[in-house]
Amino acid sequence: MKIAVFFLALVSAVSAFQVSQEPSSRRAFLQQVVGGAATAVVATATGLVAPASAAEIVVPEQSTDYEFPSDWGLTFNYEQDASKVRTHMIIATGLAKGAEKMEDFGKNLKKEMTDFVSYYRRFPKVAGKPSFSTLYTSINVLAGHYTSYGFKYPLPEKRRKRLYQEYAEIEKSLKRSR
Repeated sequence: MKIAVFFLALVSAVSAFQVSQEPSSRRAFLQQVVGGAATAVVATATGLVAPASAAEIVVPEQSTDYEFPSDWGLTFNYEQDASKVRTHMIIATGLAKGAEKMEDFGKNLKKEMTDFVSYYRRFPKVAGKPSFSTLYTSINVLAGHYTSYGFKYPLPEKRRKRLYQEYAEIEKSLKRSR
């Protein structure tokens, strides 16, 4: 979105500097620049220009069927732990109200997320990775939901969509070892 706005503003600024035979004034110049910027804002607001992060994320339906994990806890290998925490968070994000052992799952996951963050944020090489910062953000979102609403209530659709977008970013970063 920023790129589209910048591009449209640049085009309008270039057109404002074009030499013409008409007498020019500061007012005419500013009207052209502001008009171009307004066009850019309207184009992005109406969806004519897609935002840069508009990668379509498919949000799966919530389900009560899942396999309760048995691999809770850390291995103290960042890539494995980040992947495992992400996988458990994906399961938690997809759980619907009334899922079996949902409360136990939430409690185990919150402990695992807390252990993960408190262990790995101490290491500057890990804490500086994009995968860690994005995972940390999604951990805060999910932990905040558990704190506010408890472990029995599923996440709202808007929050789920945001989390699935973050999970996709984490996966890309982990594949690149970043």
